[in-house]
Amino acid sequence: MNEDIYLKAPDGHEFSAYISRPTGPIFGGIVVAMEMYGVNSYLRGVCDRFSSEGYICIAPAFFDRHEKFLNLPYDENGSKRGKELSRANNFDLTLEDAHTARDFIKTDAGKVAILGYCFGGTVSWLGSCRGDFDASVPYYGSNMCDYPDEPARCPTLCHVGDLDTAVPPDQVSMFKKKRPEVNWCLYNGAMHGFDNWTRHERYHQEAADLARTRTLEFLARELA
Repeated sequence: MNEDIYLKAPDGHEFSAYISRPTGPIFGGIVVAMEMYGVNSYLRGVCDRFSSEGYICIAPAFFDRHEKFLNLPYDENGSKRGKELSRANNFDLTLEDAHTARDFIKTDAGKVAILGYCFGGTVSWLGSCRGDFDASVPYYGSNMCDYPDEPARCPTLCHVGDLDTAVPPDQVSMFKKKRPEVNWCLYNGAMHGFDNWTRHERYHQEAADLARTRTLEFLARELA
C-alpha cells in the first residue's frame, strides 16, 4: 500500500512523508532522501520500484521545515529555489526527520538503510556518519565531498558519473584518499542526476541500470 502520511520529529516538527510497502515478503527498509526538488513523482517512483523488490520505503519531505508541500519544477526557477533551501537547511534537523522516518518503518522492516539523490545524497552520507542506519547509498551527493573528515559508521556505497559537475572527479578523488573505506562506483558518460528517468537530458539508462543492480546487491547483503 502506498500513501502519504504525517510524522512528528522529537522537536515537535510535523512533516509529510510518502511510504510504499511491498505486497510480498519484506527484506528491509529504506529511508529515501529527496533531491532538492521535493518528494515528487520521480522520488515516489523510486520508492515504488524499491518496494517492488521487497523493501518498505519512506521518503520524508525534508523541506517541510521551510515550505510545506514543496514540489519544484526541473527548470531554472526550481533549481534556484532548491539551492536556496539547501543552503538554508540544517542537516542535524534533517537527520532528526530521517530518524523519525526510520523509526516509523523499523518494526516491520528490521534493518533500515538510507538512500538518496543529489541533496539527499549528502543527507545519506551524513546519515552514515552521524546517524543510526544499517547501510547508506548516496547517489551523487551534491555537498558530500564537503564532509570527508567524518568516518562512516555503516557500510556505504556511492554512485557518481564522471561528467558530474556538482560532484566533479577531483573532489571524488580527494574524498577517496581521506575515506578509502567508502566504496565509490564511477559511471562513464553519466551526468549529475543520471538516475532520474524524468529528466531526459540527464538520464543515462545504462548507468542507472548498473547502479540499481549494484545497489540491490548491496542492500541484500547489508540488510539481510
